[in-house]
Amino acid sequence: MSIEDKAKAFAKNIEGKVQEVIGEVTGDPKDKAEGKAKQAEAQVRHTAENIKDEAKKALE
Repeated sequence: MSIEDKAKAFAKNIEGKVQEVIGEVTGDPKDKAEGKAKQAEAQVRHTAENIKDEAKKALE
């Protein structure tokens, strides 16, 4: 996983956590759901990059 991709996934996860907390504090279920969705997207990105890394290692 490139450092840039790792940083993007990390940033998306933090963004999602912040949005989820804001949704909890304000009582806005939309913000809360969007925050959770961003966290899930970050996890998918992270997993995809790990798979790429493992495939690259296997080919070497």
